[in-house]
Amino acid sequence: MSAHLESEAGGEPTDHRKSRIDRLRARAHHALRSRAWRLRLFGLLAVQAGIAAAIAWFVAYQFLGNPSPVLAPTTAVGIVAASMGSRLRRTIELLAGVTLGLAVGDTLMPFFGIGPWQTGVVVVLAIGVAILLKGGGSLLTQAGGTAVLIATLEPPLRELSVPRFVDAAVGGLVGLGVGLLVAPINPQRTLLRLAEPVVGPAADIMHDLATALRTRDLGDAEQSLRGLRGLDPRLAALDDGLSAAQEVTRLAPLRWRERDSLNFHTTAIHHLERSLHGCRSLCRRLTTALKDDEPIPEEFPQAIDLLADALPTLRRAVQVGREPREARDQILAGVELVGRAQGFVGDPTRPHIHRLGYSGLVAVGSTGRLPTTC
Repeated sequence: MSAHLESEAGGEPTDHRKSRIDRLRARAHHALRSRAWRLRLFGLLAVQAGIAAAIAWFVAYQFLGNPSPVLAPTTAVGIVAASMGSRLRRTIELLAGVTLGLAVGDTLMPFFGIGPWQTGVVVVLAIGVAILLKGGGSLLTQAGGTAVLIATLEPPLRELSVPRFVDAAVGGLVGLGVGLLVAPINPQRTLLRLAEPVVGPAADIMHDLATALRTRDLGDAEQSLRGLRGLDPRLAALDDGLSAAQEVTRLAPLRWRERDSLNFHTTAIHHLERSLHGCRSLCRRLTTALKDDEPIPEEFPQAIDLLADALPTLRRAVQVGREPREARDQILAGVELVGRAQGFVGDPTRPHIHRLGYSGLVAVGSTGRLPTTC
């Protein structure tokens, strides 16, 4: 009897340890998948940066006579790192930042000398001038970074400013050439990989919202709303990837043949963004309806489930390159269910009976943001 009790008493900690081990395994598996996804997405950047740095250093050393080229490979790597955005704009900003940092550093260092406070003053002045010029983050960073290099690594000789600027210009051109001509990104593959962390989680969140509406669980509904809002950085990354893909197909000869397919992907991404914004507005209003204890007809959870199913359906259609008719039908069916939830009747002679409160009626209006013509 005592042995049996001891086994039961010892069974609970064992189950607890097993559950902890399972959670740790799940977290480790998720972390590995996340790292693998980032490596697949950004692994080419490492190769591009290495090639660009090597070429820029070689050109500056062999053809510009610079025995210690620093700015050329540094600028080249900075241009390559701008692949998830507009490389041309970033190139201009980086070169402008280098020029500004060189001008401020070479002008002030002969008077101030080299030291800690001198470096701080030069950086403050360089970034201050960049702010007055309404420069972006790249301009501010490059101006300050170049000022640091001038104040610490190079002698304060004004006659070296032209070679330094030439080094930076060569690095910028090399980085641009490697990113657009030698090893450009694959536009379709990049966009599909950037869409992975958006579509799957968004569909899961929408299904969770539908469950929360059925059970009238306000906490779960608010969690779903926070989850949809948390997708904004991933959508921003998808937009940056789309800009990079459009630039590559416009400027890289190796990717010119993919312009038509990119137009198809661009349209699909715009539909995806409209769907997510419409779903978030719908979620926000329905969460308010739960908070105000308004009625939630069953048609609303059914419609949200259909909208959630439309997201992976749209992704599969884009992957195989066909028109997303099935996704459109799912969205239209969801919109029709929302109309039923409103209490719409086809016979104009019958009185209209509202089944929703104020927030529910506003949620019905939010369905107008959904792309029903994809």
